[in-house]
Amino acid sequence: MEDLTPLRIGIVGAGANTRERHLPGFLGLAEVEVTVVANRSRASSQRVADEFSIARIAPDWRAVVADPAVDAVCIGTWPYLHAEISCAALAAGKHVLTEARMARNATEAETMLVASQARPDLIAQVVPSPMTLRVDATIRRMIAEGELGDLREIGVTHTTGNGADSSAPMSWRQDFELSGHNTMSLGIYYEAVLRWMQEEVEVVHATASIHTPQRRRRDGSTATVRIPDSLTVLGRYAQGARLVMQVSAVERGLPRNEIRIHGSRGSLRLDVATEELWWCPASGLENRLEISADRNSGWQVEADFVDSIRNGAPVRLTDFATGLRTMRFTDAVWSAWSGE
Repeated sequence: MEDLTPLRIGIVGAGANTRERHLPGFLGLAEVEVTVVANRSRASSQRVADEFSIARIAPDWRAVVADPAVDAVCIGTWPYLHAEISCAALAAGKHVLTEARMARNATEAETMLVASQARPDLIAQVVPSPMTLRVDATIRRMIAEGELGDLREIGVTHTTGNGADSSAPMSWRQDFELSGHNTMSLGIYYEAVLRWMQEEVEVVHATASIHTPQRRRRDGSTATVRIPDSLTVLGRYAQGARLVMQVSAVERGLPRNEIRIHGSRGSLRLDVATEELWWCPASGLENRLEISADRNSGWQVEADFVDSIRNGAPVRLTDFATGLRTMRFTDAVWSAWSGE
């Protein structure tokens, strides 16, 4: 029977995704309370508390984790704190929903998984890669049921101009201390492909460039850039299909944002920006697929997290074990291009 005792959520880190998705998502659920928030400063914490009618602010994440009036912690910080906060929260008996990316590297992700396994009574969830949620079930079904035939190639292309301006200050996504091996959108796009394929890919080759080797931080200091702003990855699945990923932040003009899946019986093309899925059979013209409502899950991260806590529903998107699989891919790509 569903437990309707109010579930008390503590927020650590209230960036854009937390304000746009997590806070409205939690506050829209019955018998869920957001009781406290800790952002990077007292002033920013208070602004978030005022905007979302949160009763209290905390001085730091440790106070949220230690708070007896918190049942679950939503971590919206940059990746460098995900492992430390997650492990501390689980040890303190709190459920955890941590923002993607899971951690800075697979080693940190492994510590998170071990901490979650030590507390099987608690829910540990990573915010899933969101871009393909509407079409995931359809693509997964078409692959599993053989509609594409023998898979030959998966091509992922995501380009922006976010890193094209060399005079722009370093963002957290470019800061190795904050992001680690996470490279642009590599991990979140691979996570989507992993949902469809249900198996890891062997990284055969990767090449990358850092076109702006130094950037100034917002505090005025200068830092060396270690995270690439242009990356190409070649991989191969056990059955022979190739994975080709191109991710770039130096492409000005209209971005490219699509995933193509080619098989012996036809090809799928996903326009990620519009969430439109197109099918081209081996003999025929490309046509847009209608995604049926029963296969259209969409964004329901907060509701799924609460459902798992209250009713014991298994975490589908995304459990810590799957998050680790993505981080291992990210590490393998980093090693392939850098030699580290």
